[in-house]
Amino acid sequence: MTKLSRLVDKQPCRPGGADPLVRGRGRPPHLALLLAALTVAAASLDSQDTVLQIDPAQTKVEFTLGDVLHTVHGTFRLKRGEMRFDAVSGRASGELVVDATSAESGSGARDKHMHKDVLESDRYPEIVFRPDRVVGKVAAQGVSQVRLHGMFSIHGAEHEIEMPAEVEAGDGQYRATVTFAVPFVQWGMKDPSTLFLRVDKHVDITIHTVAKVAR
Repeated sequence: MTKLSRLVDKQPCRPGGADPLVRGRGRPPHLALLLAALTVAAASLDSQDTVLQIDPAQTKVEFTLGDVLHTVHGTFRLKRGEMRFDAVSGRASGELVVDATSAESGSGARDKHMHKDVLESDRYPEIVFRPDRVVGKVAAQGVSQVRLHGMFSIHGAEHEIEMPAEVEAGDGQYRATVTFAVPFVQWGMKDPSTLFLRVDKHVDITIHTVAKVAR
């Protein structure tokens, strides 16, 4: 046996029998971990939430209800609103809270009936929308057509809803117009129709709002 072969025979056996030089041909474990950490960090930066503060003073909540004689127009007031969304994944959270007791249509008698018998606003004073997903991409600048998915709470019950929205981004704020229908009779509220006056079984809602980027 030569001196070189005796030297090789004396090398300690590695676990699994693999030569460290052979294993070293792959990516060192510490380098793989570093690359994985950088990948996660980059994904985290790309998916940071945009936080929006919705201004009640610049928000208009309008409703229209058709009947056989004419169309009733009215408004609600927004109490507060905040929304977070991830432009990459579409994930969203937050809430928009409307003051149900603020509903008015320009007729004292009609509004009294609406609050007492339909909305029951003394018992259910808030109408709340909690978004959970933005369907479509919101552009950093310009106009986007998207849909907001989430849960709509009214008259003590929650309902899944998806509503179209036109969003215009620019100068650190978003202007949005959202439209949707509330099938209030189907959702358990009283039908205000009478023998001589028939009204629609749904009310159309349009929201115009301005939201500023919080960070």
